[in-house]
Amino acid sequence: MYRAKPPTRKYDEYAYVLDFNSRGKSSTVRGRDGIIITSIGEDRLTLLEILGIPNSTFEIGEKIYIGKDGRTKVLSVLGKLEYDNISSSAQSELESVVENIVTNNEEKFVTYLNNAQPLTPRIHALELIPGIGKTYMKSMLEEREKKKFESYQDLQDRIGFKDPIKHISERILDEITGESRMNIFVKR
Repeated sequence: MYRAKPPTRKYDEYAYVLDFNSRGKSSTVRGRDGIIITSIGEDRLTLLEILGIPNSTFEIGEKIYIGKDGRTKVLSVLGKLEYDNISSSAQSELESVVENIVTNNEEKFVTYLNNAQPLTPRIHALELIPGIGKTYMKSMLEEREKKKFESYQDLQDRIGFKDPIKHISERILDEITGESRMNIFVKR
C-alpha cells in the first residue's frame, strides 16, 4: 500500500542575533532561562527565541548555527516570536540585520525576482516589493524573458531599478511587523 510521506518541515540552519539577555527568561517555553537570544532565521526570516549554551558570548548581528547537528553555542531553538513581543533594541536592529541577509543571499533573492509569478489576475508578486510599480514590473518581466537577471547590479543596470536591497528589505520588514496581509518572503 502506498503511503504519502509526511511533509518535511523546513528549519533554518542559521540565524542572526538581534538581542540577547544573559540572564533571561524564555517567553515561549515556561520555566526555561539562561542566555535568551532573539534572532531572525536566515532562510525563513522568522523571529526566533533561542537558548544559548551557558558562558557563550554573542554579538548583535552575529550569524549563529542553529541547525540540527553540531551546534556550538546554541542549546535549543525555543520557538517563534511575534514582532510586537521582541525588545525595542531587537526591533531597532532588525532593519540592518535584514539588509545584511538580503545582501548576503543575493542569489536567492535574484532567483525569486526571476521567477516571481502573478498572485491574482490583478496583482503580480513583484508589485508587492516597495518601489516596483506597474512600469518597473513590466520592464522586469520583459527583460527577464530575454535573459534572467544575474545580480542586483544587473537588475539595476538593465531596468534602472535603484537599490533593490533596500526595497526587498523593506518588504521583508513589512511582513515581519505584520504590515502586509500577504507574505512572499517570510514563512509563517
